[in-house]
Amino acid sequence: MKGKRISLILLAVMMVFVMAACSKGEKKGDTPSAKPEGTASAAATSTVASPAATDEGKLDHTKPLKLTVFSTTANYAGPQTGWFGKILKDKFNIELDIVASNLTGGDTKIAAMMASGDLGDIIIFGDDKNHYPNAIKGNLLLDWTKDGLLDKYGTEIVKSFPKAVEKAKVAFGSGSAIYGIGNSVATNPTGPSEGKDMTWGPDLRWDLYQKAGAPEINSVEDYLTVLKKMQELEPKNEQGKKTYAFSLWSDWDGNYKMTLAKQFANMFGYDEIPDTAVYVKADEEKYYDFLSEESWYMKSLKLYFEANQMGLLDPDSLTQKFDDVVAKYKEGRLLFSWFPWLGAANYNTAERTAEGKGFALVPFKNELMYSTGFNVYGGNGIIAIGAKAKEPARIMEFINWMYTPEGAMISAGSGTAVPNGPKGLTWDIDANGKPVVTEFGWKAYADQQGTKIPEEYGGGDYYYGSNQMNFSFVVPAMQNPETSEPYDHNLWKTTLERNPSKLDSSWREKMGVLTAKEYFEKNNLLAVAPQGFTGKEPLTMDKTLEQKNKQIGTVIQQMSWKMVFAKNQAEFDKLNKEMHDKVNGLGYAEVLDFSIKKAQELFEARKSVK
Repeated sequence: MKGKRISLILLAVMMVFVMAACSKGEKKGDTPSAKPEGTASAAATSTVASPAATDEGKLDHTKPLKLTVFSTTANYAGPQTGWFGKILKDKFNIELDIVASNLTGGDTKIAAMMASGDLGDIIIFGDDKNHYPNAIKGNLLLDWTKDGLLDKYGTEIVKSFPKAVEKAKVAFGSGSAIYGIGNSVATNPTGPSEGKDMTWGPDLRWDLYQKAGAPEINSVEDYLTVLKKMQELEPKNEQGKKTYAFSLWSDWDGNYKMTLAKQFANMFGYDEIPDTAVYVKADEEKYYDFLSEESWYMKSLKLYFEANQMGLLDPDSLTQKFDDVVAKYKEGRLLFSWFPWLGAANYNTAERTAEGKGFALVPFKNELMYSTGFNVYGGNGIIAIGAKAKEPARIMEFINWMYTPEGAMISAGSGTAVPNGPKGLTWDIDANGKPVVTEFGWKAYADQQGTKIPEEYGGGDYYYGSNQMNFSFVVPAMQNPETSEPYDHNLWKTTLERNPSKLDSSWREKMGVLTAKEYFEKNNLLAVAPQGFTGKEPLTMDKTLEQKNKQIGTVIQQMSWKMVFAKNQAEFDKLNKEMHDKVNGLGYAEVLDFSIKKAQELFEARKSVK
């Protein structure tokens, strides 16, 4: 669905009047600023300056608009290029320049941007717990209700996702203002929101697992023995480089934990409440202490420590970044993946899968997969507009488009999976009105960085041509009203009926299902978390406790890495005790008490959708 336009002549006159009034104030440039300037001001509540309108009342796109996107989740920094950049240029005459805190100092970079008083034109927050409310308090974000900005240029958001708008107002806008909208929003009220694959695995090199005898895996710890056998079968890749089971990276750690030590908790039906000290069960009112003996955070640290002792952990883990790990998956140097979108997406080329090689789900006995339910209120990730943004009406128009069927079909999968990409190149609509992946599309999805895009579609490779903001607007598993099929190409009927590769055939025969999601559903191994809302402002830490929590988080993160790479068991135990002693001295009990209250708040919110 293309973005709707208001065509009243009166509106055109009003916008011209507003422009004339605003021209007396500060004039903003048209190019993004790599170095934020200025201080927090009343810009967040001032009159929204709208661009000149055409005679039909549509926004004027004749002038190029360069926008700075500050993303706390992006894994790429620089201009948005390739096919997604080409679509934005052609449709909106917009160019994006992405600033990624993940790559430039994490929370330190965020704090510096906050202090500057300018977060850029578009801001993406990984969650709504700390930085987002602080940005609102600092007058760094634009109120979308001013001068009807959302109502005029966010018509799809208002029409299709009213609950997300309601949450934005109540939770963070004192019942009236809107400073951003949640990610992964849906119209479906209940059920698992994942696509063909779940968010987590675990996935193993299926071909090597079969060669190792496909032993039954009764516990997470059993993976170590299996992975060691697989490593012995293929100790080096085709280029003669050593293979490992696990390869970690630190640039996703943020300020509280080793990020890759939480995934096994998700495979037991639990997930964390960000920046708190608890893990919460998806479908029960249960939680446990982050640093307790039963916590899969602590058990994961022990697992990685033992893997390192066995030669299964990549020694580069201490210094490498996410992109380095992606390259190792592509080169065939890794044997285990926590995520289907990481191992399979980067190793499973058409040539390899035709030979039966590739990553696939290898679950352990009684694995209970955490499933994020459809969320009509939107997730905790937030997209916002900066208080000093240039031409906010055009920005709102662009954001709104990303929530339309047209925008969702192009970007479906962004954030965790391979996006659909440009219509006519990677996918199209067949004679029956159903979406179908093209042959070029299958090639691009299987080998994202190795597939070159034609210049008329933006050039470059498929991976870096994708939406690099790393924000999922609409849940890909949600049904597209224009095709009556999900947005995610993996769930299209034409995809599921397509001739499977040798790898797919082998996996399906052994597992007795077509997809990983079907495996968990068929065996009643899904723990679906209802996505509700209390109808109240969320609990937040006071400044004193927030500071203590940051100090505690830093200790946990630093000590976790040391524990994983401890020389022996004695050093591991010593470091473990040291970590607990330090955080307890910093006030961990107070943080835990607040965290339990957040868990209770979550349980209350879930009742709203039951």
